[in-house]
Amino acid sequence: MELVKNWLQRNLKGDPILWAIVLLFSFISIAVVYSATGTLAYKKMNGNTEAFLIKHTSLILLGLFFMWAAHRVDYRHYSRLSLYALLLSVPLLLFTFFMGGTTLNEASRWLTIPVINQTFQPSDLAKLALISHLASMLSRRQQHLHDFKSTLLPVMLWVGVICGLIILSNASTALLLFATCMLLMFIGRVPLKHMAVMVGIGIVLGGAGLAAGQRLGTVMSRVTSFTDKTKKTPFQLEHSYIAIATGGIAGKGPGKSTERNILPHPYSDFIYAIIIEEYGLLGGAVVLFLYLAFLYRGLKTVMNSYGAFGGLLSAGLSFSLVLQALVNMGVAVGLGPITGLPLPLLSMGGTSLIFTGISIGIILAVSRGEREVRPMTGEPDDTARIPKVSVSY
Repeated sequence: MELVKNWLQRNLKGDPILWAIVLLFSFISIAVVYSATGTLAYKKMNGNTEAFLIKHTSLILLGLFFMWAAHRVDYRHYSRLSLYALLLSVPLLLFTFFMGGTTLNEASRWLTIPVINQTFQPSDLAKLALISHLASMLSRRQQHLHDFKSTLLPVMLWVGVICGLIILSNASTALLLFATCMLLMFIGRVPLKHMAVMVGIGIVLGGAGLAAGQRLGTVMSRVTSFTDKTKKTPFQLEHSYIAIATGGIAGKGPGKSTERNILPHPYSDFIYAIIIEEYGLLGGAVVLFLYLAFLYRGLKTVMNSYGAFGGLLSAGLSFSLVLQALVNMGVAVGLGPITGLPLPLLSMGGTSLIFTGISIGIILAVSRGEREVRPMTGEPDDTARIPKVSVSY
């Protein structure tokens, strides 16, 4: 037992509670995805009901490995790497949209990686890169936040370009990323008048991107279906409600879902409905609590961070993951229009699990508490701690 404890202390650095939450999510994900894909695997895999289980478990283990690898890196290196990742993301997003990336659900969001034949969403890379680079830009401009030219223009450029390219084929991801960036700017003490300018520009660019892209009709249809109560409830939501209503307090039990055979994408977009159907309101509450605990530990890392960059980086990545989870769960219970966003850490996914693992690994790297170093001197920068949020007009 002592040997195991020593090994864990040597190899799993950072917040131990955050590690425990992620590992618990991994076990829950394997169990729920196995249940949600059993019938699908039987039909598509010639009776091999374990096919998706093996694939999903392998991807979770791969995601955990990338998380471990990312948390071993000094988080300050991500400031420089984020720029290179952004520069790579732009051509990938352009190629995916204009040159005919793999089309699923009437949207060109995926590129197929040769040899391994695995689909990859460039928006996953762009999202991680933008949040990291925005944290870097804001941390280096803490003394010049009121300077529109030196602070807001570079931020406006990158947020506008990345969100504008993503919204061409994935409106929900673009809107969620933009909201995360605005939260990060607020935490980074950007004046409210500058943020108001960003919102105005975002509305204009977002509208133009929707009009020029592939998803305007889908977005309008989903918003109308949610706001117009005279229309019939969409098929997905109707069966999501049935799954939740029949789950009761304690649920039907693991593997006993009936709506998994009817509900579209029960293993991704609507996996929360399957969780409640099988594990009841109690199981749904536990999942919600785990996400809130994840956010709390991520923000605790912000408070304990020695530098502005580490604090902003942890805050941005924590908000990004948990906001997506809240939106997904809100859709399942009818609190918002259908979005198509998976439930992070729980839904069956491909390379998205790897990027989620990297994001959490970076948060863990910040929680290790390395001191930021002053440029040129190499001395610990105790003055670079992220200040308390103050509202500027």
